[in-house]
Amino acid sequence: MSKQAITLTVNGVARQALVEPNQTLTSLLRDELGLTGTKHGCGVGDCGCCTVILDNETVNSCLVLAMQAQGREVLTIEGLAKGAELHPLQQAFVDAGAIQCGFCTPGMILSAKALLERTPRPSREEITKGLSGNLCRCTGYEKIVEAVQDAADKMSEA
Repeated sequence: MSKQAITLTVNGVARQALVEPNQTLTSLLRDELGLTGTKHGCGVGDCGCCTVILDNETVNSCLVLAMQAQGREVLTIEGLAKGAELHPLQQAFVDAGAIQCGFCTPGMILSAKALLERTPRPSREEITKGLSGNLCRCTGYEKIVEAVQDAADKMSEA
């Protein structure tokens, strides 16, 4: 198979890459662009640890071919912080102790970001639903939901 050149914007920066026709967006981000915050988990869209925001919509990057990102905007966990200043969601996860092994955290935070953009003051039920595509095997979800609630409060005040 021959590689194809694509151009996409990742975390606000225009990037070019040569991709195989069957290469996933997860593989492009991790292996070619060095953005290892996007995790490779199940590979079939069930766990959510590869969640990124593609043109303002969350996607499981393991289910998106890299070629489908041609001309599009991708936001990964690495694109949230402003220098050394964490995004309010990232800080809330730290403050609430919502991180244990950390494998699910990038996908959880990006799903929460998309939720808060649609619903700035979500109910507990809306948070649970908004994170439903992201599995965590460590935390029991309580601290994660608390972190999203705390971030929503702080972001609404700002």
